[in-house]
Amino acid sequence: MGEAAHPAGAPDGTIRVGLVGYGVAGAYFHAPLVHATPGLTLSAVVTRDAARAEDAAGRYGAAVVPDVAELWDRCDLVVVASPNRTHVPIATEALEHGRPVVIDKPMARTAGEARDLARLAAGRGLMLTVFQNRRWDGDFLTVRELVTGGRLGEVYRLESRFERWRPVPKGGWRESGGPDEVGGLLYDLGSHLVDQAIQLLGPVREVYAESDVRRADVLADDDTFVALTHDGGARSHLWVSAVAARLGPRFRVLGSAAAYEKYGLDVQEERLRGGMSPGAPGFGEEPEERWGTVGAGEGHTAAPTRAGRYLDFYRGVVTCLRDGGPPPVSAESVIDTLTVLEAARRSATERAVVPVG
Repeated sequence: MGEAAHPAGAPDGTIRVGLVGYGVAGAYFHAPLVHATPGLTLSAVVTRDAARAEDAAGRYGAAVVPDVAELWDRCDLVVVASPNRTHVPIATEALEHGRPVVIDKPMARTAGEARDLARLAAGRGLMLTVFQNRRWDGDFLTVRELVTGGRLGEVYRLESRFERWRPVPKGGWRESGGPDEVGGLLYDLGSHLVDQAIQLLGPVREVYAESDVRRADVLADDDTFVALTHDGGARSHLWVSAVAARLGPRFRVLGSAAAYEKYGLDVQEERLRGGMSPGAPGFGEEPEERWGTVGAGEGHTAAPTRAGRYLDFYRGVVTCLRDGGPPPVSAESVIDTLTVLEAARRSATERAVVPVG
């Protein structure tokens, strides 16, 4: 890390955060997590929406500015939570102004763009990290503990789903944008599922994908399946869909000794959307009735879900900037995910298995 990676901060010693974008990602995830993290203060927000500006100023006391150009004197760290197509240009500008950067996923449109951004950050001695928050979902932490602890034996197959029932489109660039908008579920929710699969089972050697647009007036994929073959021989089957009239299990992990099955999403997003502070006691804890099960054959027992820890991401940001520790999510690991997503898009287009690497 160079000198610019250790910002001077506000007069009270905290790191001033400039948040670009105050939509769903900015308002419900980044802003409350930054606000609840010791060592960080939400200093400025970039938005042109009057209602969002009023909320950001009233809730956090942040200065609201209409353009990124007005951010540099107000922040030591930039968080990019704007539409996907803007991630790379805004992050590039921030790095060129000597600011470390957090980017919401997906980091970039392509692995090549991500590599260029990572080289720029490394050359400037600046932190560059990506908000792959689902690494801190309670259910994923539980799966990882079961796998690394050997309770499932050798893992044969990971099944993982982000499914919703939204037969009527909500509108907006995520559904109506073309490839330049980096819309669609493959790059949205698929970024999480592929990242989790790689974190759990290691590098990928082959990808097969099926991708469809099921709803009228939608241009980006809304019903996609991805199959990964990992170097170690395990397979991941991943589903993202907005048209699942009956939801499948969030996780189903099959091993040589036992299986784990879990329904329902991690509780942290619903609590953030409901206004609960991520620093509140019990924030990431899941009620017992939502726990998954582990076992084999007819013998299955409840598997307590580990508490989710989204705050650990921004705690890791502080440690990186203040103490020179590693970023909470490395750019290199996200480049691996983008490489797989590109292969999945190619596979769906060509209707073929695509090698990775």
